[in-house]
Amino acid sequence: MGALMSSQRRAMQESDDKQVMRGQQYLTFVVTGEVFGVAIVSIKEIIEYRATTEVPMMPPFMRGIINLRGRVVPVIDLAVRFGRLRNDVTRRTCIVIVEVQQDAERQDLGVVVDSVSAVADIADADIEPPPSFGAKLRSDFITGMGKIDEKFVILLDVSKALSIEELSTLGDIAQEGASAESPVPGAARG
Repeated sequence: MGALMSSQRRAMQESDDKQVMRGQQYLTFVVTGEVFGVAIVSIKEIIEYRATTEVPMMPPFMRGIINLRGRVVPVIDLAVRFGRLRNDVTRRTCIVIVEVQQDAERQDLGVVVDSVSAVADIADADIEPPPSFGAKLRSDFITGMGKIDEKFVILLDVSKALSIEELSTLGDIAQEGASAESPVPGAARG
C-alpha cells in the first residue's frame, strides 16, 4: 500500500512538472526595436513584404490590402497601431499573416513587422503577468512577459491588439474625421 501511494505521489509530481513546463511556442519578431511574441497557433504564414493597395479614408495604422492567393487581406502596421512612427521598409521587413477570431467569425490579417526573429518555446513558468504600469502600449494588448535567456518578450493577445471590432470602429472614426474636414461641394463659403 505504501509503495502504491509513493508511486501515485511520484506520478502526480511528474504531472505537475510537465504542466509547469508545458507552455507553448511563440513566433518572436521585432517592431521599433522591441521584441514581441504571438502564440504560433494564431500564425498562418510569414511572407516577404510587398506593396499594399491603399484604401481611401482608412486609419493611419492600415497600410492597405494585399491579394494573397485570391483572397483580400487587410495589412496593419503594428508600429503605428501601437502609437509609434511608421518605420521604413527594409529587406528584413515581413508581413505576418495571423488569424483573428471575433465572435464566430475568423479573419486573416497581415501585420507588418520590422523583422522575424525565431520560434521560441516559452514554458508557462517563464511567463510573468503583464505590467500594470510602464508599458509603452495598452496593457490589454499584452497576455504576459515571456522570459527567454534573461530577456523579456512582450507576448501579444492578437484578439485584442487586432480586434476586428475595434479596428472597424477606428476606421469609422477616421472616415468621420475625413468627412468633417472636406468641404461639401456646392456649399456657400462665408
